[in-house]
Amino acid sequence: MFSDGEKRLRFLRWRIQFLERSIRKLDFRSGGVSSIFQINDLKNSPGPAKGELRLATRQALQLLQDNYPEFVAKQVFINAPWWYLAFYTMISPFMTQRTKSKFVFASTARTPETLFKYVNPEHVPIQYGGLSVDYCDCNPEFTIEDPASVVTVKPATKQTVEIIVNEKCLFVWEIRVVGWEVSYSAEYVPNNDSHYTIIIQKARKMTQTDEPVISHSFKITELGKILLTIDNPTSKKKTLLYRFKVCPLSE
Repeated sequence: MFSDGEKRLRFLRWRIQFLERSIRKLDFRSGGVSSIFQINDLKNSPGPAKGELRLATRQALQLLQDNYPEFVAKQVFINAPWWYLAFYTMISPFMTQRTKSKFVFASTARTPETLFKYVNPEHVPIQYGGLSVDYCDCNPEFTIEDPASVVTVKPATKQTVEIIVNEKCLFVWEIRVVGWEVSYSAEYVPNNDSHYTIIIQKARKMTQTDEPVISHSFKITELGKILLTIDNPTSKKKTLLYRFKVCPLSE
């Protein structure tokens, strides 16, 4: 992409064209969307030794800064390698203070946590720690219209999410802990104390190689509550995502 001047110019044209297409979607009326939030994935990007990359970056920054100064609210760089901050330090003198204030950097480990500060998890693609799967058939129950909750699970603690169910229904939920390395269990506790608690999912140790999102459903014929429990034995805090919906029982 940056091997010669012609390819570098093609990249710059594409970059400006991409911004122009985004600008067409803005709505400057009261209450409308009037700024752009951009996420740049730096995974597998070429190293700082590539002079053409440094030159292309400076040219892009100059074009954007001079001609589109207030369109972008934030530029978030995710999966940022260690060398990129050093590279940013080198090019920062070419930016205005206003431009620099819009930049946010996140390492691979902090990418999901950083994205959730700005984007709801149901809109974040699954490969970046969220729940969005681009409307594929593997997740027919939920779309980006179904909001998710975010809970921080402290190190060496157990976190239980309690969901009260006030009607007979088919209760459907999905759950994810970014990076897993925790144990997950689910149970149903009826309101009637004389009835037994039902184990839906025995405590299961989840690893990073397991499916990123776990989906479950449970037919509820008496009122009670769903308990979703995450046991975090690690020395790191974990981010728990979950969402649910209530579906009427078929006659």
